[in-house]
Amino acid sequence: MTSTATKRSSPAQPGWRGAFRDFTRDHGFQPLRVEGKPPEDLRGTLMRVGPVSFGVGTQRYGHWFDGDGGILAVRFDGSGAQGAARRIETRSILAEREAGRITHSNYGTSIPPWMKLTGRGGNKNAANTSVMAWNGRIFALFEGSVPTELSPEDLHVLGETNLGVIVSNFSAHPHRVPARRATYNFGMRFGRVTTLELYEMPDGGAVRHMGQVPLPGPTMIHDYIATERHLIFFVTPLRLKVFRMLLGLGAYSENLEWRPELGTEVLVIPIDDLANPVRIETEPFFTWHFANAYEQDGSLVVDYVRFPDFGINTWLRELPRGVPSPNVGGRLHRATVDLKARAFRTEERSAVSSEYPRVSPSVQAREHRYLYQAVHSGPAALSGPFDALAKMDMATGREERFGLGGEQYATEPVFVPRAGATQEDDGYVLTQVYDAPSGQTHVAVLDARDPGAEPLAKAWFEHAFPITFHGGFMPAK
Repeated sequence: MTSTATKRSSPAQPGWRGAFRDFTRDHGFQPLRVEGKPPEDLRGTLMRVGPVSFGVGTQRYGHWFDGDGGILAVRFDGSGAQGAARRIETRSILAEREAGRITHSNYGTSIPPWMKLTGRGGNKNAANTSVMAWNGRIFALFEGSVPTELSPEDLHVLGETNLGVIVSNFSAHPHRVPARRATYNFGMRFGRVTTLELYEMPDGGAVRHMGQVPLPGPTMIHDYIATERHLIFFVTPLRLKVFRMLLGLGAYSENLEWRPELGTEVLVIPIDDLANPVRIETEPFFTWHFANAYEQDGSLVVDYVRFPDFGINTWLRELPRGVPSPNVGGRLHRATVDLKARAFRTEERSAVSSEYPRVSPSVQAREHRYLYQAVHSGPAALSGPFDALAKMDMATGREERFGLGGEQYATEPVFVPRAGATQEDDGYVLTQVYDAPSGQTHVAVLDARDPGAEPLAKAWFEHAFPITFHGGFMPAK
């Protein structure tokens, strides 16, 4: 019996609770009902990955992050849309399904120590966090394990892979640097010294293990950000109780301790000189996600969502059960990292509860003006998933909301440039939406330059698909 299995929630549930029901209706690409008219120049595939099964047998997982992964995809061809939805079946997911019970530990789900010691259980590859397209291949990513490769044709699992070089795990947040024609990512290796393991994925080339950089202690790092010359990590004062983990006592998140007295370390690693990182100590804070970063007059400008501490983890654990505490609310911040003075300054740019910030791919790792993020529409919405999207003008501070309507629960916004665009915000914002009144999921196509307008198009599935974490758009060849 796991220490974190829970009973199903009571019948009285908020409307968005349907977005956390187990998904079982796997299907390949098939025509979708389209409301409105998709732009003729919108050609390619939106892919999104997230947890879609929240337990096995009669047992429920202990945290949203533990859900078995699934992928949702919509292909736009300039006139219509086709959609596919599948559960991602890794070896550990299939083993649990066959056993009919929890046999693997995960972020917030533990198994008895004897199961690990006797080899009857292990760590799970939930393949539930994001999707990466690289050199014509598609991968579902989960930071506690290795990538899971999927077929671009019908999304079925091809296998789990270490890409020939991964020495531990592989973050779910790779970042592309267009000027270098490469994508960068990291993993973490725990030992006497905890290290970042850094990787480069060149366009058209093989993955390269760049090397490692020591960390101040065993911690958790979910995301980072890249400029054209640097990789930037915020090493928050979370510390992992490694000895307890080695003994198999408790789930991973239960062994994370918030230690504000340690402060946060801003770690800046030159891409071409890993041996000489810059380390800056600052006040304690927590972050999950970054929007973008760029170089400016010897400093680095970093846009990210900031939390005062790790309290957000409680909301994330409770949300799938339908009765969460109010979200502590991340706030969009802009930081300036002065490399010469070794100074870190940050300021709040929006007082709205937000997450999942994104920019146009045309400005990745370069100076940007606009970003897009999921937000709560007001105080009454804080207990549920994000129910609105916002466009932020970082030059003027202006914030505009996209017109989604009531009881519409949106996911991370993905920006797609318009064909021939010359302006940074000339394009479309795509988002997966759970429509609570109908209990169905659609992908909305929004005009990035006119947030207040109705969606240009909605591509409807005939079923619900759980809220996903991250995704991307793969332009048609």
